[in-house]
Amino acid sequence: MGATFVVTLREAFEAALVLGIIYSYLGKIGAHDGFSYVTRGGVLGLLASLGMGVGVGYLSGPLLDVGPDIVTVFVMLAAVALLTWHAWWMQQHARLVKSDVQHRIDEARATNRLWIVGLIAFTAVFREGAETVLFLWGLVTQVGANTGSTLLALGGLLGIVGAVVLGVLVFHGARQLSLRRFFAWTSGFLLLLAAGLFSTGVGRLQGLGILPPADTLWDTSQWLDDRGFVGSLLAGLFGYRARPSTWEAVAYAAYLVLAGALIFRGQRDRDRSIAEHVAGRV
Repeated sequence: MGATFVVTLREAFEAALVLGIIYSYLGKIGAHDGFSYVTRGGVLGLLASLGMGVGVGYLSGPLLDVGPDIVTVFVMLAAVALLTWHAWWMQQHARLVKSDVQHRIDEARATNRLWIVGLIAFTAVFREGAETVLFLWGLVTQVGANTGSTLLALGGLLGIVGAVVLGVLVFHGARQLSLRRFFAWTSGFLLLLAAGLFSTGVGRLQGLGILPPADTLWDTSQWLDDRGFVGSLLAGLFGYRARPSTWEAVAYAAYLVLAGALIFRGQRDRDRSIAEHVAGRV
């Protein structure tokens, strides 16, 4: 539940942020006739995302019948790759989203093609929705039947509600809400989530015989079993394992170190270069 909450909170907030930027800028330049395009584009993007979710759910049955273990590993690793890329991209380009959207709106208005703002809205909503579908599919394949679908759905619904609240606060003058900190904290959480998925995928590869077997590194099942309620929640959130193999533990740690360095070190270097550039101009 906690993992689905953070994933949907982050993704839905990013979509709401883009829509808010479009609406605000259109209002600022007096292009109110573009509001309807934005609304229709956003609704179509949401419907397309829901359709993709239904399609994935429908196809998952036949695919799992063909080769459930292989499909599960593929979904997990694909989700890890997308989570990593997404966190990296947002850390590098979050500051440019607003200016980029405004530039595209200016071009659309200059060429009398305001329908393009609807396409921008559709793309923003559908992209975040499609990513959410893949992330949640990866989470479902990780926790399996240990976590009920009702809790997963509830976490997703709460995440959407939280994203709407954050979006309203941002566009009604809540200056104390730091978008940079929000994306930094959620990026850190997504890294832990991806590390858990990667570790679980490595464990599945061991089960398939693709990776050699390894000894159990520790056993905490007597205190916190990952098949219990709390343990399964931690498994879904952070990839907790009561009896991880050496391969799984090494994969978890290695992913955190490498992906964390890629994402947060790149952001620090970028901030430093911006500060040096500003100081040079002063």
